[in-house]
Amino acid sequence: MATSTAPIRAAEHPDPPPATKKRSLWAACLAHALHDGYTDGLYAFLPIWQAQFGLSYAMLAALRALYFATMGGLQMPAVRVLRGVSSRVALILSTVVAAAGLLIMALPSGLAGLCIGLAVAGIGSSIQHPRASMLVIDSYGKASRGPLGIYNFAGDLGKAALPALVAVLLPVLAWQPVLGLMAGLGIALAVALAWLAPATLSAGQASDRAAAGGRGGFGILIVIGTLDTATRMGYLLFLPFLIQGRGGDTPEIGLGLALLFIGGAFGKATCGWLGERMGVIGSVMATKGVTALLILATLFTPLTEMMIVLPALGIVLNGTSSVLYGAVPDLASKGDLGRAFAVFYTFVIGSGGLAPIAYGAIADVGGQTVGVLATVATTVLIVPLALSLRPALRR
Repeated sequence: MATSTAPIRAAEHPDPPPATKKRSLWAACLAHALHDGYTDGLYAFLPIWQAQFGLSYAMLAALRALYFATMGGLQMPAVRVLRGVSSRVALILSTVVAAAGLLIMALPSGLAGLCIGLAVAGIGSSIQHPRASMLVIDSYGKASRGPLGIYNFAGDLGKAALPALVAVLLPVLAWQPVLGLMAGLGIALAVALAWLAPATLSAGQASDRAAAGGRGGFGILIVIGTLDTATRMGYLLFLPFLIQGRGGDTPEIGLGLALLFIGGAFGKATCGWLGERMGVIGSVMATKGVTALLILATLFTPLTEMMIVLPALGIVLNGTSSVLYGAVPDLASKGDLGRAFAVFYTFVIGSGGLAPIAYGAIADVGGQTVGVLATVATTVLIVPLALSLRPALRR
C-alpha cells in the first residue's frame, strides 16, 4: 500500500500525553549524551594511539577527522535515507552503528581497523542529531524551545561523563577493552530506546508547522549558529593561555575550564526557556552582548576575578545555542524539518572544526590579545544579524 507524502495535518495526530512526551525527551537526551560522550571520549585515546602506532600529530588530526567528517558530512544524506523510518528505529540504528564502530576499533586489526571503526562510528553519530531533535519537536510542538534546551544540555553531560569514565578506566585496562565497554553502553542504550522512543513518528505537528512556514531567515539563522560556534571554540582555544598569562598553572587551567563548562551546561539547560520568554531576537542580543563584555573582562582582570567571571561567561557563551536550535522550526523552509536540522548541524559542526584554525592563524600574526578580540568581534557581528531575523519571525 502506497504511503502518501502530503503534509499530515496536526488534527489527525493529537498532542501526545505527558508521559509519552517525557519518554521521548528522555530518549533524545540519552542518545545525545551518549553520542557526544563518544565524540569527546575519543580524545583520551589519542596519546595511546600515537605511541602504539607511531603517529605524528598531523596523522592524529587525520584520525580525528575521519570521525568528524563522517559525523558532520553525512547528516543530510542520513536524513534522506532514513526519511521513512520512525524515530525509534532511527535512533536505535544510530546507536548500534556507532557502537559497532567502537567494536571494530577494539579489534586487533591494526591502524586500518582503527580508521574503519572511526568512520563507522561517525556514520552512526551522523543520524542522531537531526532525528533526536525532530523527536523533541514532534513531541512538544510549539512548546519545544525549553525541551530542546534540555536536549542540548544533555550533550554536555555526556561530554563530561564519558571522557571522565574513560580517563578512570585507561590506567586500569588496555584501551581495547575500554572501547568495548563504551560500545556496551551503546548497546544498552539501544535496548532502552526500544522502550523509550515512540514506535511511530508523530509527524503531524512538525510537518504541518514546517509546511505552514517557509518564512525565510533560515540562512541567516545558520550564519548566526556558525558564528556562535566559532566564537565558543575560538575562545576555548585561548582560555588556557589567558589563565597561564595571569600566573595560573595546570590546576588553575583545569579549574577555569571546569567553571566555564559548568556555566555552559547551565546556560544550555536554561536559555531555551529564555527564548520562549524574550523571543529569539531579544535572547540572542542579550546573550551575545553579555558574552562580548565578559570576554573583554577576562582580558583585563586578575586571575581570581577572572575565575569568578568564567561561570557567568559560560552561561551566555553556550546558552545561545539552545535559543538557536529552538528557532529552527520557526524559520526552516517548508516541507522537511528533519533536513533543516541536518543542514543546521552540518554548518555548526563544521564551524567547530575550522574556527580554531582561523583564530589561531590570527593570533599567530597579531598575538593572543588580537585573537581574543577577534572572537569578540565575531560575537558583536551576531547582533545585527539577529535584528535582521525580525521580518521573518513576524511572518
